[in-house]
Amino acid sequence: MNKGLFLDRDGVINEEVGYVTSLDKFCFKPGIVELISMANWLDYKVIVITNQGGISKGLYSHKQLQIIHEFMLNRLIVFDAKIDQIYYCPHHPDQSRCLCRKPGKLLFERAIHQFNIDPKLSFMLGDKQHDLTPAKLLGITTVLVGVQDPIYAADYYFPEISDVLSILV
Repeated sequence: MNKGLFLDRDGVINEEVGYVTSLDKFCFKPGIVELISMANWLDYKVIVITNQGGISKGLYSHKQLQIIHEFMLNRLIVFDAKIDQIYYCPHHPDQSRCLCRKPGKLLFERAIHQFNIDPKLSFMLGDKQHDLTPAKLLGITTVLVGVQDPIYAADYYFPEISDVLSILV
C-alpha cells in the first residue's frame, strides 16, 4: 500500500484570494513546492482535493480550471515536484447538493482506491475544518496550516507549510 499526502488547493498550495479565475490570481504559497518535492522523494502519492464551486456559480469554466491546474503542474515540474492527481468538486451548496464536495469524503475514497493508499500512513493538509473532516473520518492524519483556530480539530497545527516537513519523515 502507498502513503498519501492529500492537499487542499486554495490556502494550502496557492494563496487564498477568493475564487482563482485566471492565472494572474494563482500564486504558490511559500514552502509548498519544497513540501511536494520532499513528499515525492519520500514516495508519497501527492493528491489534491479541492472544492471549486465557482464553476457552478458561473465564475469560471471547467476549461479555465484545467488551464490553471496545467499551469500549476507545469511550474511544479520545473522544481522537480509532482502532483499525482487532482480531484475537484465543481458544485456549490448554493446551487446544488452533491457527495463530492468537502466535507464529503467521496473524492478521498476515490483517491484511496485509485492509488492503493493506506489512510493510516497518510496526511491531509488543509486550512479549514471542511478540508480536515473527511480525512479524519477515514483515519488520515490531519494537519491544519495557517491561522490556528481552537474550533478546528486537527492532529497537528503548523503556522507555516515548511514546518510540515518535520512530520513526513
